Amino acid sequence: MDFERFFRERLGELKAEGRYRIFADLERQAGRYPRALWRERPDGPAREVTIWCSNDYLAMGQHPDVIAAMQEAIANQGAGAGGTRNIAGTTHGHVMLERELAAWHGKDAALLFTSGYVSNEATLGVLARHLPNAIVYSDAQNHASMIAGIRNSRTEYHIFRHNDAQHLRELMTAADRKRPKIIAFESVYSMDGDIAPIAAICDVAQEFGALTYLDEVHAVGMYGPAGAGIAERDRVAQRIDVIEGTFAKAFGLIGGYIAGSSALVDFVRSYAPGFIFTTSLPPAIVAGVRASLAVIRGAQDLRARHQERARTLKSRLTAIGLPVMPNDSHIVPVKVGDPGACKTISDRLLRGHGHYAQPINYPTVPKGTERLRFTPSPLHDDAMIDSLAYALDACWRELSLPVAV
Repeated sequence: MDFERFFRERLGELKAEGRYRIFADLERQAGRYPRALWRERPDGPAREVTIWCSNDYLAMGQHPDVIAAMQEAIANQGAGAGGTRNIAGTTHGHVMLERELAAWHGKDAALLFTSGYVSNEATLGVLARHLPNAIVYSDAQNHASMIAGIRNSRTEYHIFRHNDAQHLRELMTAADRKRPKIIAFESVYSMDGDIAPIAAICDVAQEFGALTYLDEVHAVGMYGPAGAGIAERDRVAQRIDVIEGTFAKAFGLIGGYIAGSSALVDFVRSYAPGFIFTTSLPPAIVAGVRASLAVIRGAQDLRARHQERARTLKSRLTAIGLPVMPNDSHIVPVKVGDPGACKTISDRLLRGHGHYAQPINYPTVPKGTERLRFTPSPLHDDAMIDSLAYALDACWRELSLPVAV
């Protein structure tokens, strides 16, 4: 087989469909977020742009306390953890962070992973694989990491309509009540920005004796009195068996975790290959996360400002007729509906107006729902919002795209 020809042809198909992904060469600047330097070519000149699609939702990646904690950890402990958690990779910081996360979510224990993807894939995979004759029920819009864990377990699974607790109940009614069941869903869905009816899903779980697994990666840090997520905000955290989160979004760093009962967390720790055979997070990352968590727990003003910025951007874009997809979260998706046009707008925003928003195309979202996804932070000011609105309006008119009625 001509392997190189196969690779080129498949890449050519992506390019022809407008789905080929090009990474923006960005250089973040501590203290100037959401500003960054962008280079069109690696050896070309740098230009300052405004980032609108970062997952560093609260700008914690540049917080002085986070930076200072990481610098101190590197100076005192060096760069890496030195091994897996079982082989010299468990530092005192790891132990303390897990205790702090468990307390934050009102759970007995927590477990760190190298990413949110790994925490989902490893945990769902090991639970579904080891629970005898289990059935998994997965929301139709669950993240790829959750889907990977479920599929890799090779257990029976069913997909319920997005955020539809009644359809979930219908599917579970058709199954043997004696079989163990897992319900896997998210709180905030990052592409549409909608929020799950957690209490209603927990009602179904209670009715059928199912284990609940909630992905809160786009909510931890940003919702609830202490920032512990939608489950905390809605006062249903005690009804969730496993809360999964990430440090790659509101925390401003990298890594993932789960929180749950002592026995469940210890089971995952003892049986999940994705945890057992992976080198642990570096001490500097752990120190940065602990510093970020300390700030986030009391950051009610920051959370309020963040929500206000999202509402302001939605209102501004809606006012000029852009098809903003409505939701109650901090995500601001603007539907384009065509992969080529989505890529073109992204390019024109960056090159012509100095605004960076990555196009969101299939398979991240269904074909025909291609969009630009904006995530304003507390530091995006009114002038930035007005400039983006002007630039988007110009792009929409240039491409003769439909506007909201």
